[in-house]
Amino acid sequence: MQFQAILRNPEHPEYGVATIPFPLPMKEYDHSMEVLEALEIGDAVRQDCTVEEITDGYPVLKRLEGQTVNADELDYLAKRLDSFCAGKDAQFQSMAEKLDLTDIRDFINLTFCCQQATVITDFSDLERIGKDHYMNLNGGCAHTEELEDLDGEETARLLIDSGTGVVTPYGVVYDNGMKLEPLYRGGPFPPYLYDTYPLTLQATPLSEPEGTERMTFLGLPMTEKQLEHALARGGIGSVEKMRIKVDTILLQELGCIPDMEQESLNDLNEMCRAIACLEHNELIKLGASISLAKPQSAMQVKRLAENLELFEFIPNVRTPEEYGRYMIRESGRFEYDDDLEDFYDFAGYAKQRMSREQGQFVENGYISYQGALRLDELMAGSQAFGDGFQMGGLQ
Repeated sequence: MQFQAILRNPEHPEYGVATIPFPLPMKEYDHSMEVLEALEIGDAVRQDCTVEEITDGYPVLKRLEGQTVNADELDYLAKRLDSFCAGKDAQFQSMAEKLDLTDIRDFINLTFCCQQATVITDFSDLERIGKDHYMNLNGGCAHTEELEDLDGEETARLLIDSGTGVVTPYGVVYDNGMKLEPLYRGGPFPPYLYDTYPLTLQATPLSEPEGTERMTFLGLPMTEKQLEHALARGGIGSVEKMRIKVDTILLQELGCIPDMEQESLNDLNEMCRAIACLEHNELIKLGASISLAKPQSAMQVKRLAENLELFEFIPNVRTPEEYGRYMIRESGRFEYDDDLEDFYDFAGYAKQRMSREQGQFVENGYISYQGALRLDELMAGSQAFGDGFQMGGLQ
């Protein structure tokens, strides 16, 4: 759910206002922060923005008007709300109204527990109300057999007759014993995957003991300003003073896990930026090129991702016979004659071709490198031309 927030500097209203759309796409984040910085607000940690008005989005968010918030808190809240499916909006709004919430941190915490509540907006279908209520009481899931055996109408009547419902502008809400737990108290945000990230990290200050719950969640790629704000929220003054734990999701599927003792956070971020630009079929091709090239660093993976056009990938080809058959029959490079099928030496042609090119069979096909530079030169990038590039440790 998207909304716009009109923000001002509470100490200098004469500076004017800034209208910021939330949630912020990554490509818009740095610019939006620059707009706020021009008003001397938008700090990484401090709540220094007064909400003049909320437009669009959930009406209950107007409760934030007049409150002082942090811009990243607004962005995090918007991302949480953007993930809500049908029905959760009524739960969120009704419970915010019932609890009389006005603090943005309470709003953020509510997004993690409002699903426990039951909201009735239409009393005409008691069977559905009862089954929805049963689901809410069981964490939003239930076996099909359970729902089939459930008397939804009776369950709904018992709920309504309990007299615990509270009328709100968004429906009659039953909290079902929901407690507003303070998962977020300021500082780093609770872990949350708003998007698909090539690499996710958990960063903690070196001053914190191993196993601390004070972790900063980083979903790469991030802009420079996003990264700066996230580390500041986690109390991490510089990357030299943190330890990181890797949760490799997409990279594991690509067959590439970076050595965190050898990589800089900047190099990892740049690698993820290159990977995030790829479509699904390009990711498959990248995985094949990684199997061929065996990169040893994040920057080498980045160069592969940026130069995929130099690789030819043929999926579902695993033998010379299949490779030769594809090249002669399907590639369009030759005029194929069905009547001569028995006279083609598919495997022989493939082996001859493979002896001239840098390629190999991988798990899901055949990959070959077609570039003018040697593959090791491509992987080395500017290092191949003697500029003294060196990989550094985490910095």
